[in-house]
Amino acid sequence: MSQVLHTPPPIQAPPADEDLSALAARHGLTVSGARPSLPAYVRQLWDRRHFITAFATAKLTAQYSQAKLGQVWQVMTPLLNAAVYYFIFGVLLGTKQHVPDYIPFLVTGVFIWTFTQSSIMAGTRAIAGNLGLVRALHFPRAALPISFALQQLQQLMFSMAALIVILLCFGVPVSASWLLVIPALLLQSVFNTGVSMIVARMGAKTPDIAQLMPFVLRTWMYVSGVMWSIDRITKSDDLPHIVLVLLQTNPAAVYIDLMRYALIDSFHANQLPPHVWPVALGWALVAGVGGFIYFWKAEETYGRG
Repeated sequence: MSQVLHTPPPIQAPPADEDLSALAARHGLTVSGARPSLPAYVRQLWDRRHFITAFATAKLTAQYSQAKLGQVWQVMTPLLNAAVYYFIFGVLLGTKQHVPDYIPFLVTGVFIWTFTQSSIMAGTRAIAGNLGLVRALHFPRAALPISFALQQLQQLMFSMAALIVILLCFGVPVSASWLLVIPALLLQSVFNTGVSMIVARMGAKTPDIAQLMPFVLRTWMYVSGVMWSIDRITKSDDLPHIVLVLLQTNPAAVYIDLMRYALIDSFHANQLPPHVWPVALGWALVAGVGGFIYFWKAEETYGRG
């Protein structure tokens, strides 16, 4: 019996006038590495929440692994900075005059400012410093700046424990206002994370941002009332109105003063900037939401080039 061979029909090429993108869409093909929609991107980040937490914890543990004192430096570093600022600004320049509880005032400012400063500096290198991870694995890139901001929040918890001891040693009583630390830190964390994502995108495209950022942050620190009282300056008639508004709405100063008001009983409500809680919430929303969208819009570009 003779066998009849059946040859498969030839594959038909798409018509010349058919758009290739339409052909790909018709067969369910998508662009490799394409940016997902914003809701899908949020879901991807939520699915990787355990990775974000574990990555932040691992980075925190490894940060001082080579130092003999290890994790003690998480508290010693801001304390040494506070000691230097106390000598220069409090003693030599006399800013401690007319500021009650100046050492708790200063240490609180240094610790809270360090939280913002470290989050932003870590954000500048979140993508550029982890290109191997970015190019090897597929995951939402926002996980990196978010995890670095979470790492700084975890480090702040060590500093806050030391801050509480300092407050008690200098006679600052425990009060119900200490509960305000929770919403103040929450708003500051959202703000820090948003700014971290902004500089992460900038640093991914222009690595020199990491070299410029220390100068920007140092200037920002000097106008944020870390070592001196903004309240005393804003009551002066010598400054233009626009300068007063900028000082009072400076986000770093807003979060520092909120923390001082929560923890230090000699820091009263009339020393806070006007409408301080709405301003703090506004900065958190603008930086958090705006920074997240700004970072997401360049999702497909990270790790290329």
